[in-house]
Amino acid sequence: MTSDHASMTDDHAADIDRHVRVYITVFVALMVLTIVTVAVSYLHLPVAMAVTVALLVATVKGTLVACYFMHLISEKKLIYAVLVLTAVFFAALLALPAVTHSNGFWIHE
Repeated sequence: MTSDHASMTDDHAADIDRHVRVYITVFVALMVLTIVTVAVSYLHLPVAMAVTVALLVATVKGTLVACYFMHLISEKKLIYAVLVLTAVFFAALLALPAVTHSNGFWIHE
């Protein structure tokens, strides 16, 4: 084995170790956030507060999964623009019933 090959092998092994360490850290963070979600359910918070906390934790967990396990953290700027556009349309669709609902009737005659 040449010294160049040995150094490339060492660099590759160090790179793999770094990636594994990141994956384990993200996994531990996901487990901690799952425990937080379960713990919050035992606090008997008001429904609005419990839903807010659950959605916040779910958003953080989804972001971790998307960024690290789906490798979106190293993507180009265009993917972020598409992601933001998708989030805006999703929020608009969620808000649509609240905006169009008036006086307790969906369809006015």
